[in-house]
Amino acid sequence: MYIILLGAPGAGKGTQAVMLAEKLNLIQVASGDLFRQALQQETELGKKAKSYMDKGQLVPDEITIQMVLERLSAPDCENGALLDGFPRNIQQAEALDKTLAQQAKAIERVVYVMVSEGELLKRLSGRWICRNCQAPYHAVDSPPRIAGKCDRCGGELYQRPDDNVETVKKRLEVYFMETSPLIDYYSRAGKLLEINGEGGAAEVNRRIVAALS
Repeated sequence: MYIILLGAPGAGKGTQAVMLAEKLNLIQVASGDLFRQALQQETELGKKAKSYMDKGQLVPDEITIQMVLERLSAPDCENGALLDGFPRNIQQAEALDKTLAQQAKAIERVVYVMVSEGELLKRLSGRWICRNCQAPYHAVDSPPRIAGKCDRCGGELYQRPDDNVETVKKRLEVYFMETSPLIDYYSRAGKLLEINGEGGAAEVNRRIVAALS
């Protein structure tokens, strides 16, 4: 079973991917993790990706595609995988379909975790992190006992530059612009499952599992 998990930044996709992979006994293939590993291990693809990242440029599709497809060809993905953060656009989706078809495999389901823009803004722009121990907090959902101070170590809390409201709005704009053609692509193929991503993680996970079964 090959499943794709789609969701905007802040939709809780990463949390759902971990829970689902465990429940369905599938390997989670997260493109972000693959990049980090390739950079750490200084693989050929990692070096290529780094040359773009160092210039502040987006890594070209062909490198990302190659990295993911290489991972999917590993023995532990033989019976399926849960793809998280890939594909990001139509070109990646088509390359994935083509390669899987050559191996007599296919994407069975695409789970789209839907969260309203207002909720995404609230989730993302409320994130704060401890400078010392990196403990995460949220202004609404999990605030510290003392404003601006970490409960664990008393360290100063700060907000990442990409978590301020304006930057978050931009990130969401880019995401929706890139992803809406993907939603159409998988919808036309009859593979899309739209899941309400609002509420607790366990509740959302139950919705996904019910939809898949």
